[in-house]
Amino acid sequence: MSGSSRPRLVMKFGGTSVATVERIKNVALHVKREVDAGYDVAVIVSAMTGKTNELVGWCNEATSLYDQREYDTIVASGEQVTSGLLALVLTSMGIKARSWQGWQVPIETSNAHGSARISGIPSKNLDEGFAAREVAVISGFQGIEPVSQRITTLGRGGSDTSAVAIAGAVGAERCDIYTDVDGVYTTDPRIVPRAQRMDRIAFEEMLEMASLGAKVLQVRSVELAMVHKVKTYVRSSFDDPANPNPGTLICDEEDIMEQQVVTGIAYSKDEAQITLRDVADRPGVAAAIFVPLADANINVDMIVQNISADGASTDMTFTVPQAEFQRAKDVIDKARLTVKCDNVETNMDVAKVSVIGIGMRSHAGVAATCFQALAGRGINIRAITTSEIKISVLIDAVYTELAVRTLHTLYGLDKA
Repeated sequence: MSGSSRPRLVMKFGGTSVATVERIKNVALHVKREVDAGYDVAVIVSAMTGKTNELVGWCNEATSLYDQREYDTIVASGEQVTSGLLALVLTSMGIKARSWQGWQVPIETSNAHGSARISGIPSKNLDEGFAAREVAVISGFQGIEPVSQRITTLGRGGSDTSAVAIAGAVGAERCDIYTDVDGVYTTDPRIVPRAQRMDRIAFEEMLEMASLGAKVLQVRSVELAMVHKVKTYVRSSFDDPANPNPGTLICDEEDIMEQQVVTGIAYSKDEAQITLRDVADRPGVAAAIFVPLADANINVDMIVQNISADGASTDMTFTVPQAEFQRAKDVIDKARLTVKCDNVETNMDVAKVSVIGIGMRSHAGVAATCFQALAGRGINIRAITTSEIKISVLIDAVYTELAVRTLHTLYGLDKA
C-alpha cells in the first residue's frame, strides 16, 4: 500500500457490461461511486461482447494453421479498445484515469499462448498511480511472457482471473466481478424460476459450481481467490449505479454463519460419453487407456468400470468434454492396438447434473435421497462421481431440466 493510505478496490466488468459506449458510460458511474466512497480503484475490462469471436474469426480466415503467438497478439486487442474508451469516459467526468495493457502493468505469465497462467504481478506501477489518485483501467485476459516479451492470453473468461490476481497483488480490500446477473444463484434461474440468489458462498462450493457448469466465474479465478483469500463479490453492472445490490460474496467457509447441507445444483450439457466393451481385465489396462488421454491434455471426468462375471473382461465408461470428443476418440482408436477391446460406443446426448454443498461433509444420506428422487422421476443414471462436497450424475440430456428442478426442490432450495 506504499504511497496511499486509502483502501483499494478492484472492479471487473465483462463483455456485456461494456458492449457499447453507452454501457461503458454506465460502468464509469459505478467506478465513480467507489472513487467518491474513498477507494483507490483498479478496473479490469473485457472486450466488447462478440469482439473476441470476431478477432478469432479473422485469424481463422487468414490461415488455418496460425502461430499461437500472433493469435494472442490479435485477440488481446479487443480489451485494449475497451480500456482506452473507459479511461476516456472517466477523464471526461473529471476522474483522473489511465489505461494499462497487460504488458505495461506488467502481468507476467507462462509462455502457454492461448491459456497462459499468471506467474507474478509487480505492483510498483499501479502503486504509483494510486499515490497520484489515478484510476487504473486495465485490459483483462492478457499478459506478457517476460523472457520472449510476447503478449499472452489467459483463455476464455481470463479477465476474471486478471481481476482476482491484481486484487491479490495490490492488497485490495475486495474484488467486485460485475456481470449481467446480480449474483450467484442456487441453480440456473432460466430452468428454475424459484432459484434463489445467495448472499454468500464458500470458495470451495463456488469452485465446484464453476467447474461443473455454472458460467458465472472462470474456475482459475476462484482458485486464485481461495489461495490468496481475496473476498470476491459477483454483482450486476445493470443495477442502478447510485443504489446497487450487494451481490453474492465468495468467501472462506468460516465467514458463513449457517451452512445448508446443499448449496446449489449445477449442470453441464458439454459432455460426451465413451464406453469400451469387453476390455481384457489385466493389470495396466486402465493406464494404457488413460495415460495417452492425459498426454493429449484431454480431461477425463467420470470413470465407471464393470467387471464381467468370469473376471476375464471389463466394460469401461468415461466422459470427456464435447469439444475434446474427436481427439479422445482418435486417442482411444490408437490405444486399441495394444488393448484388447471388442467395441467402442459413444454418446453425445448426455448431461452431468451435480449437487454441491459443504454441509454434505457432516450429513449422511444426501446421495441416497438424490438417487431415489431421480429414480422416482424415471431418470436413469449412467455414471456417478462423488467428492466430500459434491455428487455428480450422468444422465440422458433430455432429462436435464427435470433432474435440476427435482433436486432443487428435494434439498429445499426453492424457498427463500
